[in-house]
Amino acid sequence: MGFSDRLLDAGSDIWDAQKEHPFVVELAEGSLDEAAFRHWVKQDYRYLLDYARVFALAGAKADDEETTRRLTGTAHATLADEMDLHRSFAADYGLSSAELEIVEKAPTCAAYTDFLVRTAHEGSIAEVAAAVYPCGQGYLDVADHMADLASGDHRYTPFIEKYTSDEFRETVGWMRDLVDRYGEAYPGERDAMRAAFLRSARLEHAFWEMCYTEEEWEV
Repeated sequence: MGFSDRLLDAGSDIWDAQKEHPFVVELAEGSLDEAAFRHWVKQDYRYLLDYARVFALAGAKADDEETTRRLTGTAHATLADEMDLHRSFAADYGLSSAELEIVEKAPTCAAYTDFLVRTAHEGSIAEVAAAVYPCGQGYLDVADHMADLASGDHRYTPFIEKYTSDEFRETVGWMRDLVDRYGEAYPGERDAMRAAFLRSARLEHAFWEMCYTEEEWEV
């Protein structure tokens, strides 16, 4: 069993909670309120800016050329491709690129990105790999679950298709291999990796809740 499997076993309750969350279930059915999806588009757009920064910082910590190339390439792909998808989603729901750029992060989004960026600055490369892994593996597993629940095409089908695509699946597989490699190479880092993984996994679940309730700052 690879270390990534051990992490997924440790977070199995969180994974189940994500799959059962009404945002996920209703998106799969096509019945999710447009306002909740619009909130996801805005907050995830802001999240991705920092997610790309984390991969760029991780690239600077990597100890071999191929890993540096892949990490920095993922940062570029996030900025060039995934954020383009979000701009496309936004346009479908009446949001301009200019509006996306001035969105304020909701409390949960801020907590998540603050944790990731701090880990990228202060943590080891192994810890960073574990911290970003729940986002990739979580979206793949949740989207696969959505695909199983969906009975046909609807307005949210492009979301499901993006996160079940061969390209995304390959990226997540590489992230999984990286976690396995660092878990094997640095056994002394495993506790820190596990803590980072579980924190990010809990924040992934909280992110669905944030979008479903359209969380904003109260004051």
